[in-house]
Amino acid sequence: MTEYKAHFRCFRGCAGIHSIFEVIYTCPKCGGLLEVQHDLDALRTRSPNQWKKLFDDRVGSTQWPYGSGVWGKKEWIMPSISDDNVVSMYEGNSNLFWAERLGRQIGLSDLWVKLCGNSHTGSFKDLGMTVLVSVVKQMRDEGVPVRAVACASTGDTSAALAAYAAAAGIPAVIFLPEGKVSPAQLIQPIASGAHVLALDSDFDGCMRVIREITHAGDSPDSSIYLANSMNSLRIEGQKTVGIEIVQQFDWEIPDWIVIPVGNLGNISAIYKGLKLMQDLGIINRLPRLVAAQASKANPFYLSYLNGFERKVKVEAQSTLASAIQIGDPVSYEKAVQAIQETDGIVEQVNEHEMALAAAMADATGMYTCPHTGAALAALFKLLQRKIVASHQRVIVISTAHGLKFTPFKVGYHEGTLAEVESDLANPPVYLPANAAIVRDAIQRKLA
Repeated sequence: MTEYKAHFRCFRGCAGIHSIFEVIYTCPKCGGLLEVQHDLDALRTRSPNQWKKLFDDRVGSTQWPYGSGVWGKKEWIMPSISDDNVVSMYEGNSNLFWAERLGRQIGLSDLWVKLCGNSHTGSFKDLGMTVLVSVVKQMRDEGVPVRAVACASTGDTSAALAAYAAAAGIPAVIFLPEGKVSPAQLIQPIASGAHVLALDSDFDGCMRVIREITHAGDSPDSSIYLANSMNSLRIEGQKTVGIEIVQQFDWEIPDWIVIPVGNLGNISAIYKGLKLMQDLGIINRLPRLVAAQASKANPFYLSYLNGFERKVKVEAQSTLASAIQIGDPVSYEKAVQAIQETDGIVEQVNEHEMALAAAMADATGMYTCPHTGAALAALFKLLQRKIVASHQRVIVISTAHGLKFTPFKVGYHEGTLAEVESDLANPPVYLPANAAIVRDAIQRKLA
């Protein structure tokens, strides 16, 4: 039987490889990010059709752990993990929603929304955390002295890490920017039993602190394991989004995938999954990727405008899209590769544009987070400029469930969001319990 292998290597190409089970986050030679590299020669011992059949047969399976949308592709993700150490909530396999009504409204007949928020904690971050926490569980079983896992978060990362760590029986430490996450996001890691620290800072400040905490001198502190997306184990799980999209279309490639981005791990991951399929001969081209940013937290957009000649950092301003309120994205170099290799585009949207796009989507049956609104608003702009053609197949990535952002929804329909005109506000009508008055109100509404 073919043995499938994976290891860490420097993303920039420095010599040397490192074990997946080593406590290491960056290249010891250049300080750049690592990535998980798979043995392509071993993977090519199966034909494209054999891989497709294997993965199709596993969808929804009750055979542990292959019913998971991530672990159903275990050979491509983390082949050296023991099945006994997999920590899974059967994440992935999320709905690909045909946005027919919204598509008609904007003149796009083949619009789909990948509902990644239909997951255990309501976020696509579950896809990465199942991999990272499973690796940590195996490390602990093998005697590596990891006492806890930790992350800085704008909300969704912390929810996913805390839930998976709780399932594995591993302590979790969470760094959140005080007052900058929704109540639903704040309570998730608390409910999961994590040690939650609300810092008087923004996400970038939390990230600086956690990087100091998880490193001792020049070497990582193995007792507290870093779970942010600079840890490339996360990318391995999240890359299944791109693979799953193609699989759900019977292995056909869409024309565009539009992704809301902040720390840039998600677009890097989707590209990595697509590129692996191309390298194995399963697809023969790559879709064009679009990175959507809020104009108040737009370092990647500004870098795109200068042709990626230099990385732009900004002090992120308060935005409704709080999960992408990041001014110094960690996965910048990987995201640049994703845009350049797919002839991709980076677009920005303002607060009104993202809120309106979210409200339009909701009025056609979705329930979108503000970040999905940012991605939809970016798509609207590309359609208006005729960069995206009306006949093309477009996938918008919905990163989280709208229920995690109830204050955003309430504020929109009450007309209280700053910098937003609530054109589609639909507030409740308060009436006395009188049938005649109620009947009259209904008739006026339906007229």
